[in-house]
Amino acid sequence: MIHIRKAMLGIGASALLLGGMATTAFAAGGFNEFGYNYSARIFSGPADGVDKVLDGTVWGDPTYANDHLVMKWNAQWDNCNANGYDDPTYCLGAWVDNEWNGNVPGGSGTTEHDKIIWVGSQGENSPYWKAGGYSIWGNYEVLMQQGTDASGHYSYAHAVPNGYGTH
Repeated sequence: MIHIRKAMLGIGASALLLGGMATTAFAAGGFNEFGYNYSARIFSGPADGVDKVLDGTVWGDPTYANDHLVMKWNAQWDNCNANGYDDPTYCLGAWVDNEWNGNVPGGSGTTEHDKIIWVGSQGENSPYWKAGGYSIWGNYEVLMQQGTDASGHYSYAHAVPNGYGTH
């Protein structure tokens, strides 16, 4: 079963892939109106802002708009995005962390934590691949994905090891 948050987080991280190096009026520091702080490499705020449109929805869906989302990524993630997605010189060590909290007023009641790393286009055959994860966006692996919803606790990925910097 794939949750809508999973698809949305994929889109959100894809937005980071495409726009992680974006220059905003807030590039010198601080959070912009959507919840992004590019100099600190963090998004923190209602999920409504992750798509950079404050309209009470996340990519048109109001279900998770009030949920709180924290995304963090490292400099290698930005380097990889700026220099293509398949060169270990720029991409090795790139990671993004997503923490979804729907246990807020008006939220969905669902929580999720995801860890994603760059592994290269070889996917499961990459020397950087960790057993127990799954491929996403061609060059990345979800090391850990777990959370809770109305059905209880779930876990879709638990790579071993599932920490960053374990290449």
